[in-house]
Order: sequence, then C-alpha cells, then structure tokens
Amino acid sequence: MMKHCTILVLLMAMMCGGKLFAQKIYITNYTTETDIKVYVTNYKTEADLIVYKTDYSTESDMTKNKGIWYFTNYSTEADKKIYFTNYKTEATLVVYFTNYKSEAGWQKPEKKSQME
Repeated sequence: MMKHCTILVLLMAMMCGGKLFAQKIYITNYTTETDIKVYVTNYKTEADLIVYKTDYSTESDMTKNKGIWYFTNYSTEADKKIYFTNYKTEATLVVYFTNYKSEAGWQKPEKKSQME
C-alpha cells in the first residue's frame, strides 16, 4: 500500500509540469533571443532578486519564481532565456547571487512578474 502511495505522489509531481522545481534558466549571448536582460550586482541591497544557483534541476522550490535558478545548456528546456548585461541601466532585472538557499527571494516583489 505504501509503495502505491509513493508512486502516486511521484506521478502527480511529474504531471505538475515542473511547478515543483527550480526555474530553468538559459543564458543567451544575443539580446534578440532573450526574455529578460539581467545585471549582476555585488551588493545585496541593490538587487531586485536574490538568486541561489542550484546544480539540480529537480531541486524543490514548491512554487517556482522564488530565486532558485538551475542553468540549463538547452534553450528548449528553459523557463526563461536571459542575457547578462554589463550595464545596470540596460537591465530589466538586477540580481545578486547568494551561496545560501535560505536567502533567495524577491527584494522588489513588483518585478516578480518579469520572471513568470
């Protein structure tokens, strides 16, 4: 019985279409291919979003768009295609990378829709 419940939970998670996983991000070198231009800041206080980079596409984030990013090598797998710019004035989103998953999240929730 317990085995059947475990299988059922796993199947339901797979049917959610990735909603239980970190956002998959593809880095493009061309601004014409991008969904969003991103500037990386060295200061947490300047960031719109604090991002934790995960090495696992299946790392649970429960509801996506909370700043946990998995970088994929394939644009077809990506939820968002981003272009890193060297100029803050060109960016539509400013991010700060953290080493701690617990710090990930939106500093400016009004910009959250840009990553949905």
